[in-house]
Amino acid sequence: MKKWQIGAALILLAVLAVALAWSWRDQQLAHIEMTARAMPIPATKIVPAVVPEFYRDIKPIFDRRCLVCHGCYDAPCQLKLDSPEGLQRGATHVKVYDSSRMWPAEPTRLFVDAKTTTAWREKDFFAVLNEGEQDAQANLNQSVLYRMLALKAENPLPAGVLPAVIDTSLDRKEFCPTIATFSQYAQEHPLQGMPFGLPALSDEEFAAITHWLAAGANVAPPPPLSAFTQKAIIDWERFLNRDDLKAQLMGRYIYEHLFLADLYFEGGEPHDFFKLVRSRTPPGVPIDLIATRRPFDEPGVARVYYRLQPQRATTVAKTHLSYLLSDKRMQRIQQLFLQSDYSVNELPAYAPAVATDPFIAFAAIPVQSRYRFLLDNADFFVGSFIKGPVCRGQVALNVIEDQFWVMFANPDIEAMVDANFLAQQSSNLHLPSEIENQPLGFAKWKKYADLQANYLAAKEQYLAEKFPSPQAVTLDLIWNGDGENQNAALTVFRHFDSASVVPGFVGNVPKTAWVIDYPMLERIYYLLAAGFDVYGDASHQLLTRLYMDFLRMEGETNFLHFLPKAQRERERNSWYQGVGAKARDSVYRNSLYRKTSAYQRESGIRYRSKNPKQEFFELLRTRLGPALSHHRDLDSVELPEPVHSALQKMAQLHGNAVAYLPETILLRVVIRGEADRVFTLIHNDDYSNVAVLLFDQMRRRPQRDTLSVVSGIVGAYPNAFWVVHESDLPQLVRDMAAVNGPKGYRALVNRVAVARTSAKFWQESDWMLNTYRNLEPTEWGILDYSRYER
Repeated sequence: MKKWQIGAALILLAVLAVALAWSWRDQQLAHIEMTARAMPIPATKIVPAVVPEFYRDIKPIFDRRCLVCHGCYDAPCQLKLDSPEGLQRGATHVKVYDSSRMWPAEPTRLFVDAKTTTAWREKDFFAVLNEGEQDAQANLNQSVLYRMLALKAENPLPAGVLPAVIDTSLDRKEFCPTIATFSQYAQEHPLQGMPFGLPALSDEEFAAITHWLAAGANVAPPPPLSAFTQKAIIDWERFLNRDDLKAQLMGRYIYEHLFLADLYFEGGEPHDFFKLVRSRTPPGVPIDLIATRRPFDEPGVARVYYRLQPQRATTVAKTHLSYLLSDKRMQRIQQLFLQSDYSVNELPAYAPAVATDPFIAFAAIPVQSRYRFLLDNADFFVGSFIKGPVCRGQVALNVIEDQFWVMFANPDIEAMVDANFLAQQSSNLHLPSEIENQPLGFAKWKKYADLQANYLAAKEQYLAEKFPSPQAVTLDLIWNGDGENQNAALTVFRHFDSASVVPGFVGNVPKTAWVIDYPMLERIYYLLAAGFDVYGDASHQLLTRLYMDFLRMEGETNFLHFLPKAQRERERNSWYQGVGAKARDSVYRNSLYRKTSAYQRESGIRYRSKNPKQEFFELLRTRLGPALSHHRDLDSVELPEPVHSALQKMAQLHGNAVAYLPETILLRVVIRGEADRVFTLIHNDDYSNVAVLLFDQMRRRPQRDTLSVVSGIVGAYPNAFWVVHESDLPQLVRDMAAVNGPKGYRALVNRVAVARTSAKFWQESDWMLNTYRNLEPTEWGILDYSRYER
């Protein structure tokens, strides 16, 4: 048996063991529910009052106090509280995130996979509102939601560090009590009412929800769309659903790339978002949603219509990907896809071999048009697979460094958008999503490693022919944003199992950088966004992670081409310490091509310093000019000099001074006579390599950790709120520099951090959310506190 086959067998045994453990856990949960003891329910006094209105009075409480944990697929017990539909759907014992499952799970996407409460009950969701006889007392006593809130009100958290009995870890056991088991839950876990691990609602908030629930938890229809918005919908649906084949192919391409977007109209209502969906019905009649696991799956109808569906859920930062629709955007899409000189004789099939491969499905559309469309909003498309459709994805994200910079190949260089070369290489560009979900699918990773190696060998030979002299390999090969588009340079921050993308080169010069060309950008998108199934089996998730390894190496190698030839291998080896040459070169196995390829040619950039990597970025900053965003730079913020100086010193901290910090901290600086400012402190963990799937801690090098201090709010999962007065900021920096262990860090935290048990927690949370909304009106969303420090 070959080594890779033995490895695959070991992984399978591990997966089976975990699956058996989870099966035993589910049996125990079922046993608890069947044998729950009936306990008397205390009477609740109903105070007569005007019944609160949901959208005006209740929804803001859910958004600010409940949605900070109950949003997206990682909502505990799948109880989503971002919309009344999520509340009516209820909760379930089944987790979405299960890396051990051997078979794909049935999707449970709100608004998609069931349309009625009855249908959700058939999918094993149980009620959290009273669904029995309707009277005020029953509406409270038979409501899991009310009793969770009341449990917290009766048993507030003690001040100080969160009690040890409250487990806030991401993989904690979820109890998910039903109304039948709630009395036992309350007796055994009195401190685990809602909000979980956070302060109780205020008396006013609790009273408002109590009165609303007692009155029947009614929800009036949302306000109608404005005349402006209705016209914009009509215009865009007409544009996306023309009858000619060229327009239909364009519509399919646009849909598959924007299905994750929160679309909004220029001049429309703030935070009025829409989803682009596939419908069986044409514009002008109600949407009949086509629900498939992935956007390119067989729709089951002869003609698909692309419709704009109002987004009924509150926007949460961890999934929010805004995308502007405007007259200018429509003109640009028309120019790229309809006015370009090409013809479409037939539409591509939905067979997996075609639909999962954008280079085959959309071969008729000029490569230049496709690439330009992606570059126009490169931050959106990088964000779509950095954030992903899944809220969190540690399996996929541990394949990237904690901080790196991204650039793009120049679309004006003909060799970068060569349709003939892509056509020749189409057989090597297949993605693992073509095999769909199947047990042991990950065993086919060697096939995809071979395909990637073949493609890279051909690509290097192609580049050597197109750029035969060193003088050709210059900064001209990198897109300059056409002198104005600030998508030309991006920074990616990884926060363990989530990540963020921001415009510009933010922070100190990173360890690695990527140069992304069109084939790489399209493949990453179809691997991690369009083709990823959060409900997929363990094999699908593992194979996705392994293939992303190849793409990361490709982006890094594209960057290495620009460095001096003598520096490349030394630089690359520094990224892969502790990894054997065979693993490190898993997609660079052809020694002949390594000796004759463009990789072995000298760069055409004339370096003058002993640090060519840093010099490269200095030269690139000059080339990008106005296309380089400084929005997140400390130097772009007007601050009192002492504050600015202290923050700059903070950004230079490294090693032990940083190693004990959590992933992200939101720092509020109180400035006398001015509005308070917020900055994000991002802890960049260093690893000897990110090429190994497991054992992260064994590869940690905390002595090399760094800190990025970023203007505004970055990241969806803050781990801490720190509040400091401007006069105390220099001392904070000195105290941080002196930290050399957990005890010193805890002493620091006790002085500046807002504990999750603090009476001021919700006040600080509201300030952060309000500031976020004011700073980023279309980009902000509700933050998630499930990773907030104990």
